[in-house]
Amino acid sequence: MRLKFSEADEKFRAEIAAWLKENLGGEFEKIRFRGGPGDEHMYSSERLAWEKKLAEGGWTCIGWPLEAGGRGASIEQQVIFHEEYARAGGPGRMGHIGEGLAGPTINAFGTEEQKKKYLPAIVSGSELWCQGYSEPSAGSDMANVKTKAVWDESLADGAGRWKISGQKVWTSLAHEADWCFVIARSEPESKRHKGLGFFLVKMDQPGVEVRPIEQLTGTSEFNEVFFDDAVAEDIIGAPGEGWKVAMALLGFERGVSTLGQQMLFQNELSQIIAIAKENGASRDPVLRQRIAEAHTGLRLMRYNAMRMLSDTSGDSVDKSVLVYKLHWASWHRNLGKLAMDVLGPESEICEQAPYDLTRLQSMYLFTRSDTIYGGTNQIQRNIIAERGLGMPREAKG
Repeated sequence: MRLKFSEADEKFRAEIAAWLKENLGGEFEKIRFRGGPGDEHMYSSERLAWEKKLAEGGWTCIGWPLEAGGRGASIEQQVIFHEEYARAGGPGRMGHIGEGLAGPTINAFGTEEQKKKYLPAIVSGSELWCQGYSEPSAGSDMANVKTKAVWDESLADGAGRWKISGQKVWTSLAHEADWCFVIARSEPESKRHKGLGFFLVKMDQPGVEVRPIEQLTGTSEFNEVFFDDAVAEDIIGAPGEGWKVAMALLGFERGVSTLGQQMLFQNELSQIIAIAKENGASRDPVLRQRIAEAHTGLRLMRYNAMRMLSDTSGDSVDKSVLVYKLHWASWHRNLGKLAMDVLGPESEICEQAPYDLTRLQSMYLFTRSDTIYGGTNQIQRNIIAERGLGMPREAKG
């Protein structure tokens, strides 16, 4: 695991820190420390403008290779970027799904034509993406997808196009996204992980309907998405290879994008510590211990992520990857509880609906879902047992 930074890396740190100091103010002052978990609904237009500002400065997709529009930044430099971004109070990224998931997948599996078509708009911050994986009967069990893809020869001047029909759910930021990458069944009689395709679908077209899902927080950053013969612009990989592409994307999700997630967590923990010092909660020995445990857990999260990212052998997947989702989901849930206890009993009282929740109140309610989406804690433990430890597969009813 690489933890030390070279002289060149420290120069890189000075560069990004200076740029953030100069640019993350003025019209963007109000979005500092905003847009984290449970707060994604805040300042959408301002944060989108910030994405474009980052792009103008060359600070989007920094880990992408130069030929894809990135900086080709090393792992160490990407860590530094996220550290300085957190320190400056950089807002939650609007383009993180495109930058961290869609883009790397297209770059890894797409054709040269597809790369030229999609990657520049992600780099420039002008197009946003969402993820079409989960369905009502295919949450943690993603191989159970029922959304269908049918080839239609009559589309695209006789060249043919795929048409998508079905439903996706828990689709984060679908109401703001320009594109969705969709797992759909391209072979009608196929079962489980076989016969799937990885499709790119434009959201602004007939046959795509987005319905918000209102949560405890009163917000709706994720949605149901219904496809009714919506036309897929492209397929990444060949028909039937969707599972392979989807699994590779999940590897990107557990990769550098985790550092950005940790940046948001650090901002939340820092706010909790500041409040504890201000209201005297820090003098409570039990709360002090829990704050120390939260700090330790976040550092372990960072070191584990860096260990994963430092493995460039490519021979096999480091089994430490398997524990990451379970760790951060449980840690963040506990951080939500800690926030409420530091704030005191008044934090659990709101005057009347519609509730004007504070950032930490929203975070606490949102963390209820952390141990469910992206693979429940129970499913994650099965994965660790079966794939990581080689234990027998769970018996099926």
